[in-house]
Amino acid sequence: MNHTDTFASALRSLRSNKLRSALTTLGIVIGIAAVITMLAVGEGARRQVAEQLKSLGTNLMLVLPGTVTAGGVRLGSGSRNTLTETDAEAIRNQISGVVAAAPILRGSGQAVYGNLNWATQLYGIDADYLAARDWTVAHGRVFDETDLRGGAKVALVGETVAQMLFGGTDPTGQTVRIKGVPFTIIGLLGGKGQNAMGQDQDDIILIPISTARGRILGQAQGRLRSVNNINVKMADGSDMQAAEAEVSALLRQRHRIQPGQDDDFNIRNLSELVAAEQAASSALSGLLAAIASVSLLVGGIGIMNIMLVSVTERTREIGIRLAVGARRRDILTQFMVEAVILSLLGGLVGVALGIGTSLTVARLLAWPVVFQAEAILLAVASASAVGIFFGWYPARKAARLTPVEALRHD
Repeated sequence: MNHTDTFASALRSLRSNKLRSALTTLGIVIGIAAVITMLAVGEGARRQVAEQLKSLGTNLMLVLPGTVTAGGVRLGSGSRNTLTETDAEAIRNQISGVVAAAPILRGSGQAVYGNLNWATQLYGIDADYLAARDWTVAHGRVFDETDLRGGAKVALVGETVAQMLFGGTDPTGQTVRIKGVPFTIIGLLGGKGQNAMGQDQDDIILIPISTARGRILGQAQGRLRSVNNINVKMADGSDMQAAEAEVSALLRQRHRIQPGQDDDFNIRNLSELVAAEQAASSALSGLLAAIASVSLLVGGIGIMNIMLVSVTERTREIGIRLAVGARRRDILTQFMVEAVILSLLGGLVGVALGIGTSLTVARLLAWPVVFQAEAILLAVASASAVGIFFGWYPARKAARLTPVEALRHD
């Protein structure tokens, strides 16, 4: 009996019991669909988290004001600006591997253009900020040394501000008033989207830090050269934990903090946050896939049960085939082919159902999904493996029947 005859015989047997064959594959269909849906949703979530964290900048540390004590009273973190521009300069010059150390003076204000206005974030920055945040300028130019040192009234605006004040057109060359001060827009920032906390990073206006100090955010900060935080970007391949320790030691020395005293600053290592989020997302995806795989196991057991029933029902047929010259290998092969066909059909239907379910989830819940060819191929291969594994015992039982025993079966 050749392979073509075996395959045709298996198909005839399955077609003769269409409803039972369909119900047999149901467990495989549900299992494969669940695996594909879970992996697509999990991978989409993982990539979304990675993109949000990446938008903050890679190899980035945030140095923030910490707890200070005044008159014996410990004030909360950030209650007083304990960081200065000179701290940023020291980090840039004295810590190896630092690509950028950007001091930031942060505030908010109303931007006015013609009869339109928009409340937005205002950041006073220096030349290192865009490099630290991996931020590009889509149109126009960046601040030059003259702008930064001379307190020029120039600005870079984010996409959200451009949309609200200029209808999404290129605002380069236009003039906006910020707290009554006219600023010429010299560039439009590239889009960043929301960060991991859901804040719109494009709702922002950047101005030179000297201008922010002298004209927008108060003279007191100008005298102290204090800043709200410092963004420190390290070179690729840097040991972020070692760099964090070096920055901490340098700031403790500069701020004259004695051994045993609390730091008056905090350092947040975003690379660790990225790694932790990705690990959590990967673990969640693995857990979802493992749960979905239970359906495959249930489907496989269903195939084995139905195939055992089929062997019992067709015992006399098997006996006749053996009596007229069929080999045990032919009987084994036919039942194995039937099991694999059931599994593959269930797998293909499950793939289609899984893709459809994932797209429905994405449309109804606005949840990102990412399909991976490897996951789909793995699902189909898993379906085949289930058919082979759970079809082996019934096929072996059928092949081991003797013609006399089989022909005596009623």
